[in-house]
Amino acid sequence: MEKKKNIKDFTLEDLEKYMVQKKLPKFRAAQIFEWIYKDVDSFDQMTNLSKDLISKLTQEFYIGRAEIEVLLVSKEDKTRKYLLKLEDGNAVECVLMEYSYGKTICISTQVGCRMNCSFCASALGGLTRHMTSGEMMEEMMAVSRDIGERISNIVLMGTGEPFDNYEEVIKFLRTVNNQKGMNVGQRHITISTSGLVPKILEFAEEDLQCNLAISLHAADNPTRNTLMPINKK
Repeated sequence: MEKKKNIKDFTLEDLEKYMVQKKLPKFRAAQIFEWIYKDVDSFDQMTNLSKDLISKLTQEFYIGRAEIEVLLVSKEDKTRKYLLKLEDGNAVECVLMEYSYGKTICISTQVGCRMNCSFCASALGGLTRHMTSGEMMEEMMAVSRDIGERISNIVLMGTGEPFDNYEEVIKFLRTVNNQKGMNVGQRHITISTSGLVPKILEFAEEDLQCNLAISLHAADNPTRNTLMPINKK
């Protein structure tokens, strides 16, 4: 029996392709997508779908959810630091920060990291695996669920190098920006990179208007080579 897939790993376009393959009405994809990001935890809650379609979805997919293992709240500025448990038992961190213009979440894109920056603890255990786009979505949704509010600003600056997980990060950006989903504006999203130049150039060609932040940490190459091995590549 084929392993069930996390439906949050599917973009709206992916769901539309699935509908076409199954000879089902294409508009059903948008209905399912909207239900997912209304944060239902069961296909049975998708009340405008037929019983047959719900049965098909239940057989092939599950709705992934991360668990909050640890929550630390700062007494000074209300910053909330989360340790989230993923479905395979791995854990990642994300942080919610409050500003005058709203709340910003800092999410992880990998379990571990292989950039080996000398000042960062994320790479101490190496890279365990890439996160999927659905797991990144669930970071957003788990925190939003916890605070009971929509989050309108995102920085990809947690554990991992976003451009080392390029395809899944791009899927995440397109999904989180979709008006039928979380509908976070592209200009409210910032990707932070240690400097994977080929991927920076590739990202520049994407039809996305997200912000890009480059972690320099030094004013000259010799110093940066010492701090960030990626600088030598």
